[in-house]
This record gives sequence, C-alpha cells and structure tokens, in this order.
Amino acid sequence: MFQKNTINKEKLKYFLSFLLIFSFILITIIYKNDDKVKSIKKKSSIEKIDLVTIKDFFFKKITSPYANINYKIKSGDSVEKILKKINIKSSEIQMVINEYGKYSNNKLLPGNEIAIIVKKSMSNKDNLIEKFSIPITKSAIVEIKKDELGVIHSQKIITQLYKKQVLAENVIKNSLYKSATDAKINSSTIVEFARIFGFEIDFQRDIRKNDYFQIVYDKFFDENGVFVKSGAIYYAHMSVNGKEITLYRFGNDKNYSYFDISGKSVEKALMKSPINGARLSSPFGMRKHPILGYNKKHAGTDFAAPAGTPIMASGSGTIASAQWCGGGGNCVKIKHNSTYETVYAHMKNFAKGIKKGKKIRQGEIIGYVGSTGMSTGPHLHYEVRLNGKSVNSQKLKLPSGKILKGEERQEFEIERIKTDVLISELVALKQ
Repeated sequence: MFQKNTINKEKLKYFLSFLLIFSFILITIIYKNDDKVKSIKKKSSIEKIDLVTIKDFFFKKITSPYANINYKIKSGDSVEKILKKINIKSSEIQMVINEYGKYSNNKLLPGNEIAIIVKKSMSNKDNLIEKFSIPITKSAIVEIKKDELGVIHSQKIITQLYKKQVLAENVIKNSLYKSATDAKINSSTIVEFARIFGFEIDFQRDIRKNDYFQIVYDKFFDENGVFVKSGAIYYAHMSVNGKEITLYRFGNDKNYSYFDISGKSVEKALMKSPINGARLSSPFGMRKHPILGYNKKHAGTDFAAPAGTPIMASGSGTIASAQWCGGGGNCVKIKHNSTYETVYAHMKNFAKGIKKGKKIRQGEIIGYVGSTGMSTGPHLHYEVRLNGKSVNSQKLKLPSGKILKGEERQEFEIERIKTDVLISELVALKQ
C-alpha cells in the first residue's frame, strides 16, 4: 500500500513539473509574438506617416501654373495698369490692349469685375494671359483668350438684350428681298418670311410690281439701342397679284405653325420652291443636255441664282445623304416620309451641320447655290421623288395643312385677336 502511494506521488510530481514547463514555454511564445505584432504595427504606422509626409511635400512643390484672378475695376484703372499689377509680360499686355481696342476705347467701368486666367512663370514675373473677360457695357463683355495652339482670339458676348415688337411694311418695286431690306428687315427674317409664304407663292413668277407686304416680328437691341438680332414672326401679310394672304403664328417656341384667318395651316408637305428669288432655267422633262449634247430626260427643275444664294429644305425630314454625287456635284438628299424624297444638286457647299442622319426642319438652310459637278453655271437642280420615281415638282398636288378645331381653334382666335390689337397699336405709333 505504501509503495502504491509512493508511485502515485511520483507521477503527480512529474505531471506538475511538465505542466509548469509547458506553461512557461507557452507564455514565452505569446510574449514574443505580441512584441512582433507591436513591432509590425509600429513599422506600418511609421511607413504611413512617411507616405503622408512625402505626399504633402510633392503637393506643395507640384502646384498648378494657372491662377484665377477676379479684379474689381477702380477709378483711374486701365487695361495696361491692371495687367502690370499682376506681372503680365509686356508683349502680352500689348496684345490684350489691341484686341480690347477692337470693341471699345480704354475707358473702364469702375465697380465691374474682370475675370482673368494667368499662366505663372517660375519667378512670377513675365506671366502669360490665358483668358481675359472684361465688361464694356451693362449688357456686353469682351472675351480674349488663347486656343490650344496659343493663338489669341477675341469676341463680344451679349449678356442682356431688350426685346421690341416692330411692324415693317413696304410696296414691292423690284424684288421682295430689295423691298424688305429697304424696310430695314434683316436677312434671317426675310428668309423666314419667304419660307412661310413659300407654300402659296412662287416668288419668281407670282410677284408683281406694286404688290405689298406687312410683317410684325421681334427685334433685339442692346442697352445703347444697337440692333443685335431678330426673333419670331407673329404676323405676316401679302397682297400678291390681287390675292390677299394673312397668316398668324400659333403654338409654342418649339412647336408652331402659321395659320390663315380661318385656322387652316399654310404649311404643306413640300414648299413650291426651295430657293427665294431664283429664275426657273430648265423645266422637268426631255431636253437637250447642255454639256452632253444629246436629248435626255431632265428628272428635276433647275433654278438659276447667284452663287452663294441660300437653299432651303422644301420639307421637314432626315438627311439621307450629303456628299459628292458625280455629275450632280455637291448633293443633299432628304427623306421626308415613306412617300417623298427631295434632291438638291450642284451646291457650292453645304450649310454648317448638314450631314447624314440629321433631322431637318422645313425652310432650314441646307446649302448654297454653286456650279459643282456637270454644270454650265450657278444653279440649283431640285428634284422631287414620289415613291422613288422623279416627278414634276411644279405640277405636284400636295395635301393641305392642318385645320384647327375645338379648343385649339378657340385658343387660336384669342391669340389672333391679341395680334390684331398689337398691329393696330404699332400702326398708330408709326403715324
């Protein structure tokens, strides 16, 4: 019994010794690993601090060479004085003064603010001008800036306009264009006026001496009363060869049309002629070709006009092509719907933005009269295709426009009465 107890005590002694040694080893490993983790964290933290310090250093050193300056004009300031204050290079100062002088004298408006963008030199001396915007009136600024190649450009920008509704009228002695310019109507308004009446009147054959027109439209002026641009036509009237035609604008700025006194739209699928004041020089049908010398079907109608005369889209639609088309020279083809296509050939050049896929509005300028391709002189070859087959545009019977009914007709009558009152007021002012 005594021996058995002795053996058990020895076993317990060995077990406790083993447990003590194992615990010591475990504590040592944990302590060392903890130190290692702390060391890694400390190292990571130091590295992060170093990275932030490096970034700060480079951001301070690598700053933008451009500076935006807003300068408030003081009494006695001049362009030269202002630019010298911000250390602009002398040659650049003279360049800005020259451009500014195109639009105004050197007298500045105290209290107004000039926006300047400067490209700084390393020494902050001989800085360069990137952009210089300066007010010259209450409604206009001059902007002078460099392009990507460093070439200087300038322009006058109108910031505020004053609208005035005006009435213009005249008796036609020679041509609509001449009589309209004599009445101080600008060219863009004349083109729109011709577009409106282009569905009813052939300006080459229908106009007679002593015919008459009257128009009410918007004109925009700056604060000095200088004309800047024209706006919408509200009312247009023509007395042509004993026929009276009176039209009123109805709709909003994005979607409008012109209607007669009975509420019927003047617009048809296609205009009678896509060019104002041109002479019909070669009709549709068989003819002796002026260059080829043999009889050949003429699939369109030729209108002779001076080179550069604007050509209008005779109907709304999508540009199917705008490119060189061999004997036709520069050609535009417009698809109006599933039935009608029109072709315009021998153009000098295309109007800005005219390309395949562009949506086009009736009366919009698509190009200019020329003599490209197989041509003996400046003219427009105009062709109408019905279901792919060329037809005589001058004999084509086109569907009439929309007729206003119900609530729309009532709204039109209100607008028409307002316009008639406005006309009476404007006529009274002219007397």
